[in-house]
Amino acid sequence: MDLDAYTSVHRPTWERLDALARTRRLDAGQADELLELYGRASTHLSMVQAHDPDGPQAAGLSMVLARARNRITGAPSSASAGFSRFFLEQLPAAFYRIRWLTVILGAAFCLVAVWFGAWVNGEPAVLASLGTEEQMREYAQEQFTGYYSENPAASFAGQVWTNNAWIAAQEVAFGITGYFVPYVLFVNAQGVGISGGVMAAHGELDTFFLYILPHGFMELTAIFIAGAAGLRIFWAWVAPGQRTRLDSLAAEGRSLFTVAFGLVIVLAVSGVVEGFVTPSDLPHWLRLGLGLAVLAGYWTYTLVLGRRAVARGGTGDLEAHDAGARQLTA
Repeated sequence: MDLDAYTSVHRPTWERLDALARTRRLDAGQADELLELYGRASTHLSMVQAHDPDGPQAAGLSMVLARARNRITGAPSSASAGFSRFFLEQLPAAFYRIRWLTVILGAAFCLVAVWFGAWVNGEPAVLASLGTEEQMREYAQEQFTGYYSENPAASFAGQVWTNNAWIAAQEVAFGITGYFVPYVLFVNAQGVGISGGVMAAHGELDTFFLYILPHGFMELTAIFIAGAAGLRIFWAWVAPGQRTRLDSLAAEGRSLFTVAFGLVIVLAVSGVVEGFVTPSDLPHWLRLGLGLAVLAGYWTYTLVLGRRAVARGGTGDLEAHDAGARQLTA
């Protein structure tokens, strides 16, 4: 389909719909016409999006339809509507679009961590290079668990949240380089693996998992999500498709910085778990269960609401008018 020709043919319909949506008072005939044109334009939008979902024609027509829909329903845009739209459509759609890449990065992270852990645990020379036997025993038996309780829970939770939110923001912001995300994930996987290897070498592997998993289920997943968002921005630059690189980067950047804002909340929850649940005296099964519940909540939110939002055309990007789309012109 020639999109420019299609736009030229149907532009009068869209302009008439926009004019009616802006009319202060409609008589009965104009109201009926508004409803009829809204139905036609909705069909036109589906055709346009099928050929160029992120192009200027789709953005402009979406803006016209949004204005007409608000006029029909009598529900003008508001702060509460924007809040609901962000958490029920934009954010879950953004999470959903990177779900598989999130899982792939998580699997790669775990493989690297397990390899380093097995290497440290299985090679006495490697373990010895990390410090003296006394230092390693002290780390395994005291320092590892002491880290989670040496500061007041609220203060510790805040420190953890700040640190992890900063790492996640960097992954999204510098993901365009292509190498920053793999580097950050590798370094973190290496650190986790070495720590686990030291604990295993001193018979404390169960302690390692009991202390790292309650918060780690969600905390590490959040780092994988941020990495996936960063790599999507990189790929938008490398392979923009039918869009220009600038348009591709702008659309993906807006969508995936939505992820960064969402991760601020996700990591805050993870920080609370690490500060208050991980070092607590709760039974092991309950601490692990709470960590799994947080992770299950995230994936339920992403897969259920995200699938629905994407099915309705959501990408996590801003609304057309918020993204700076211009009204259709002749």
